[in-house]
Amino acid sequence: MAASRSALITLLVLVSSVAAASATTFTVGDSSGWSRSVNYDNWASGKTFTDGDQLVFNFATGNHDVVEVDKSGYDGCSTTNAANTIQNGPATVNLTSGTHYYICGISGHCSGGMKLAVTVGSGSGSGSGSPTPGGGSPSTPTPTTPSAPAPDTPAGASVRLTAGPALAVAATVLVALF
Repeated sequence: MAASRSALITLLVLVSSVAAASATTFTVGDSSGWSRSVNYDNWASGKTFTDGDQLVFNFATGNHDVVEVDKSGYDGCSTTNAANTIQNGPATVNLTSGTHYYICGISGHCSGGMKLAVTVGSGSGSGSGSPTPGGGSPSTPTPTTPSAPAPDTPAGASVRLTAGPALAVAATVLVALF
């Protein structure tokens, strides 16, 4: 009985770790942060954003801000219909499914390139770093099992671990123990 309790505790720790690791925190602009020296279209290209992920905008309070706007505000660098404005840096934004548009509201910064659009998928592994043509959401692929980063993963890169089948197996084993 003690061995099964020990196995149960180990399993619960593993399942908790996998579930907690399923969300990813992205540092916008990587080491350059939220600044006028980054091409945010290039930064977001190839990244996968999922419901529950976070964006961290690193900037000094007073030098920049983060304004969530609609598509027309993004295209025209206008804060008129802002959904949210964060003036204190660094700022963390929790992502939900859909397309989100962020600009710097300081005069001239957005038109100088400080703008970011991300499409967030609702399931693990979906979404993209740029809006989907036509405004739709990309399809949701089958979840993958957890994996460790490759030894040559560049510094500052984000790695996604998804629970998917591993969580189902863990739950099955948990039930079998009782």
